Amino acid sequence: MNQMGTESAEVTLRVGLGRDVHRLAEGGDLILGGVSVAAGIHCVAHSDGDCLLHALADALLGAASLPNVGVLFPNDLEENRGRNSLEMLAGVVDLLGKKNLEAVNVDAVIQLERPKISGFFTAMKDCVAKVLGLSAADVSIKATTAEGLGPIGEGRAVEVFCICLLRKRRRICPSHEQ
Repeated sequence: MNQMGTESAEVTLRVGLGRDVHRLAEGGDLILGGVSVAAGIHCVAHSDGDCLLHALADALLGAASLPNVGVLFPNDLEENRGRNSLEMLAGVVDLLGKKNLEAVNVDAVIQLERPKISGFFTAMKDCVAKVLGLSAADVSIKATTAEGLGPIGEGRAVEVFCICLLRKRRRICPSHEQ
């Protein structure tokens, strides 16, 4: 029943929005979308600090009305120290499967003053698509700068916004399965 007291149709599409931001520091590797995009700079984080995958995970979780990535993978647990964000994203995909949901497409915007990362978009899209079970054509990743404004523009932080569309999984009639 909905708020008006009438029967609700089953929702088959769901939209989610995710955002993540991390400080940048010298040393290590900057990982975005499961890809090392720069050496000598990294996101300050408890896990591997993949800002893109964290925003994506939160978008997926939000669309499914599940707790955010910080609740599922708390930064005060030692087992999450340095954790590969691809593993976290795979865990989120498993949770979606338990709710009979799957991603249709994702769209992300990375705000980063430097380094320039457009040469890594294809690898990032391929990595994300593989974990989500999508075609790379269903994954959009782009970047912009903050034009020198604030901590992002000063090169002290990276921020990512991500939106996703989920749908109920299509059921295959057992007599048609191979």
